[in-house]
Amino acid sequence: MRRGDVWWAELSKPAGRRPVVLLSRNEAYAIRELVTVAPITTRIRKIPVEVPLGKEDGLPKNCVVNLDTITTIPKRCLAERIEHLTPLKLKAVNDAIRFALALGK
Repeated sequence: MRRGDVWWAELSKPAGRRPVVLLSRNEAYAIRELVTVAPITTRIRKIPVEVPLGKEDGLPKNCVVNLDTITTIPKRCLAERIEHLTPLKLKAVNDAIRFALALGK
């Protein structure tokens, strides 16, 4: 388990089972019961807080990780690892987080 992994998560309704990207720092996974994630959705709006993902990222179809909806979930909700994002995709996630939280560069 590490930052940038894509996992299937069992979330409460209405989200249900959906893929998420892990955002917590790597050291947190060994000691924390709660982890920070961003959900992946097929609702693509082409806005700066979204990073496109698809089959090359282990997902069944084109989708986006939405960094406007960062959330914290119990680690036990993570059901199955799908893939790890490439360094380029992880950089795009970091840039989208900066945009979403108005952190600047």
